[in-house]
Formats: sequence, structure tokens, C-alpha cells
Amino acid sequence: MKNVYLLALVALAGCAEPEPPTGAQLFADNCTACHGADGSGSGWVAAGLQRKPADLTTLSARNGGVFPMERVLSSIDGFHRNPGFETAMPEFGAFFSGPMDQIELDGVMTPVPEPLLLVAEYLESLQK
Repeated sequence: MKNVYLLALVALAGCAEPEPPTGAQLFADNCTACHGADGSGSGWVAAGLQRKPADLTTLSARNGGVFPMERVLSSIDGFHRNPGFETAMPEFGAFFSGPMDQIELDGVMTPVPEPLLLVAEYLESLQK
């Protein structure tokens, strides 16, 4: 009888929902080919691109010491595109969809897909 209970417990453990991915995992799965594991723009694909991918570790430094959350979210999502890289970087809006979170952008509570926000927050943690 103990074996039946153990087998049932193992079977139930296999049915548990997987942990949602972290921002670091989403970045590793989707961004490192171009931006590199450290976010510096040195991914394995970068050498073959006409325009070098941005160094994502210096976004705050290039923005007066403030992380440009709204610009980062818009760039990843594809809502706002810089004409200089719009054909190089894929739009991840549909891919990073999911449950919505609320964040404050310019004093306004704004709904943002949770996976997109996780990636942006991870990028914020990489700032030098």
C-alpha cells in the first residue's frame, strides 16, 4: 500500500504547474544570440549583423542615470521602433504576451504583459 501512495504522490508532483520563467530566463532564451549573455551586445549573431546590437548594460548611463523603462518596454514590444534597427530586432510583443501587471509610467498606472515586464526589469538589473 505504501508503494501505491508513493506512486500517487510522484504522479501528482508531475502534474504541478511549472514555475513561470524569470526575466533572466526569458532574456537568455530570446535575446542573448544578439545581445550576449551579459547584455553587452556581443552575442554570437552580432558579428554577422550590419549594425551592432545595443549594449543593454548602459541604457541608464545613456539616459542621464535613469533607466528608460517606457522606451525599453516599447522597443522590445515593437510599439516604438528606432528606424535604425527596426528591421534587425524582431518584435516580441506577441511572444511576450501573458497576464498583465500594472506599473507606473510617467505617473500613469499602465498595464504591461508580465513576461515583457520581467525582461525589462532584468535589463534594469544589468545596468552598470
